Amino acid sequence: MTGQHHAADESSQPVAEPIRLDLSDPDTVRRLWDLQRASYTVEARLIGFDGIPPLHESLEQLRTCGESFLGVHEESGLVGAVAWARRPDGALEICRLMVHPVAHRRGVATALLDSLDRIEPAELTVVSTGTANLPAVALYRRRGFIPFGEHQVAPDVTVTLLERKNTSASQPAHNS
Repeated sequence: MTGQHHAADESSQPVAEPIRLDLSDPDTVRRLWDLQRASYTVEARLIGFDGIPPLHESLEQLRTCGESFLGVHEESGLVGAVAWARRPDGALEICRLMVHPVAHRRGVATALLDSLDRIEPAELTVVSTGTANLPAVALYRRRGFIPFGEHQVAPDVTVTLLERKNTSASQPAHNS
């Protein structure tokens, strides 16, 4: 089998169902930290700024960040994760969305966000991403997020703030 044929086969495979990640497990935190560094290195290149906080976070800082995580595992390991937190006003804040470069454009981010929408319905969901990270901005816009502001984080580097209102999410999902 040629490398090209193999890559085409991989991209057509369905994405595994995201599962909750247990940050009290040292192996899980290490895999998440490795994924985070790989993912945010790509964003740093896209936006021309390597001061993205997750790139400089220690294992301990990640373990104690207070966010909840879902992850997608494949045979090769952890290929994607999303982290979120509830703000005091009840809004859901997507804190991080990470996809390993080997899994780009395969639906991993979509699977993570779909799963998050199911388990954490919210009337308001907010997220931010580097303005120059056009793939991320496009992903959020396709999911109904609307830009509502920008924040300058360094000379010539801005972060776009996005939100999505969902009036049908007033009832949280039940676990039977």
